[in-house]
Amino acid sequence: MANAAPPIPNIPGPVGYATRLANAKAVVVPLGFISLLAIIIVPLPTPIIDILIALNLSVAAITLLTVVYMERPLDFSVFPSLLLSTTLFRLALNIATTRLILTADATTPAEAVGVAGQVIRAFGQFVAGNNPIVGTVIFAILVVVQFVVITKGATRISEVAARFTLDAMPGKQMAIDADLTAGLISEEEAKERRLSITREADFYGAMDGASKFVRGDAIAGIIITLINIVGGFVVGAIYKGWGLGESLEIFTRLTIGDGLVSQIPSFIIAIASGLIVARSGAKDDLSTDLSNQLTSQPRALAFTAAFLVLMSVTGMPVVPMLFCAGTIGGMALAIRRAVKLDVEQKRQAAIDQEIAQRPTAPPVEDLLKVDLLELEVGYALVRLVNEDDGGDLLPRIGMIRRQLAAEFGFVLPPVRIRDNGQLDQHEYRIKIRGAIVATGQTYPGMWLAMDSGMASSPLDGIETKEPAFGLDAWWIEDRFRDRAESFGYTVVDPTSVLITHLTEVVKKHADELLTRQEIAGLIEGLKEQAPKLVEELIPEKLSPALLQKVLQSLLRERVPIRDLETIIETTAEWSAHTKDVDILVEYVRNALRRTIALQYAARDETGAYRLHCATVDPRLEDSIASYIERTATGTTVSVPHKTTSVIAKAVGAKLQPLIQAGHVPVILASPKVRGPLRSILAPLMPTVAVLGYNEVPEGFEVESVGLITADEKELAATAA
Repeated sequence: MANAAPPIPNIPGPVGYATRLANAKAVVVPLGFISLLAIIIVPLPTPIIDILIALNLSVAAITLLTVVYMERPLDFSVFPSLLLSTTLFRLALNIATTRLILTADATTPAEAVGVAGQVIRAFGQFVAGNNPIVGTVIFAILVVVQFVVITKGATRISEVAARFTLDAMPGKQMAIDADLTAGLISEEEAKERRLSITREADFYGAMDGASKFVRGDAIAGIIITLINIVGGFVVGAIYKGWGLGESLEIFTRLTIGDGLVSQIPSFIIAIASGLIVARSGAKDDLSTDLSNQLTSQPRALAFTAAFLVLMSVTGMPVVPMLFCAGTIGGMALAIRRAVKLDVEQKRQAAIDQEIAQRPTAPPVEDLLKVDLLELEVGYALVRLVNEDDGGDLLPRIGMIRRQLAAEFGFVLPPVRIRDNGQLDQHEYRIKIRGAIVATGQTYPGMWLAMDSGMASSPLDGIETKEPAFGLDAWWIEDRFRDRAESFGYTVVDPTSVLITHLTEVVKKHADELLTRQEIAGLIEGLKEQAPKLVEELIPEKLSPALLQKVLQSLLRERVPIRDLETIIETTAEWSAHTKDVDILVEYVRNALRRTIALQYAARDETGAYRLHCATVDPRLEDSIASYIERTATGTTVSVPHKTTSVIAKAVGAKLQPLIQAGHVPVILASPKVRGPLRSILAPLMPTVAVLGYNEVPEGFEVESVGLITADEKELAATAA
């Protein structure tokens, strides 16, 4: 039997190494803080001390360069915690080096210098020039600059930044809420911005407290240095028996070296602390900001170069002054040429863009295209369209589209807006398929005061008619607005006048705007809601063309088509028996009776729905029925013009009480004459609704103001 193959060793791949590295990073910080205790408690050998001192200097340099290259303070949000950690690390390192220097097992001063470590010895010899006096002066300068200048300034900046950040938080939160409400940002973006504001406040608050550690670190450095000098002098002179001068010189040199080793990283961290709080409004990293801003004014560089040339003739060193002057002057000249070239390039780019954007003559084929819905405005009304001028016409047209979609169940096609120089400056025209269907005037900067029957006094202004409903109205100046409202007028802005007119025109001509393309879109939308219905009925049992005619007939009488499923089911069911659109519409209206009745009924004090209406005399219905002709091609109503006038007169007289009472004018008739009566009245009374008796749902109360009657002799005379 063959031996089994040895198992394949589990060699970690890149993913395994990444996982191990992530796990290792999670324990580095806790181990680091535990190591601080070890540094303080356990005596460490000289090589370990040298490594820790080098690590302290490295961390300080990395921190400073990170601050220099970051773009925003929040990119280094861990800085306050790092500041505290490095401060504690330096203090622990001070204790370790102090113990190393004072407890060194050395019999001579030369041995003591060697035991202190290479880094401390190097700082004492190289940085301080192997001179205790020089080292003391350098140490004092570092401490004074750090404590008096950098730390104090950084602390003040942190305090001010923290206070103003907290004060600005409510305003920033409100701005985010406003952008979210206006739809300019998403919910996720709003959450990110709120989190950024909170982190910013936390950061500057933490920096306000952490800057106190920097000041404390500087003070501790001075005290530790003095203690080390005194302690070293006592140890050398008393315990080791060295000479007084020799002990003072050796331990002062070592202590100054130790102090410089500690204070230079502390000085670097203090500079980083000042930079990070001073760059709260920065847009880029420090190098980029400095180079961009210091070289943004070539004139300043040119005057600086001239100043240095003047200084060179006053006894100052000529070569350094002229070298700096030449360098700065060359920079000024180069920057000026670059700025001039940039201006020329931008100017040429603007010219090229203008040429590219110049309107060209449209192709001849474009002249054959007709916009479904178009709005033409005079040049004074362009400001209503231009959002830069405060115009809000475009977003309000978007609101109309949403309103009509919710109210009628179909999406209004896009409105093409054009400025027409041939119109009067305050005039506008509404076109459907290129034909003018409505015109009006509106005056930007003024208000339209409409008399709804409650006004108590006339106004001074431009007398006109409200274009949508024909009410008496006046265009008035803004200073007369309060006065008009106090007189009982309804006052609206010019954009609202145009929008209301456009809305009513669209409702009136909704059937013309329901194109075959729109029908296809409605069917596609219904597929998601009722896929089986569409699959079974369209187009086998119900063609899109027939469905379009039924929907157009419903919209012509302002019947919502939102319940498209019911409309298709009913139309498909009865289209097997008849193709007469008028008859199919009556069946569909019966299926939608509750929706139709709710448009005109009102709740009474008991909560019941009450339909205020006028009913048609059966004899008048018979007279109307005599003019109805139903053929294979459809239903036609041929009523003489005089007969139409008689019927309209009788209807108007009976509906007047309803209108005066504030009710919608509604007529109830038998289903057989409902449609024909509506077609008779539509040209003369487009706002009158005609309902069939079968369209009153169960539970609705009917309150009739009386019968609509017409003299039979008069009808007979008109028929003759």
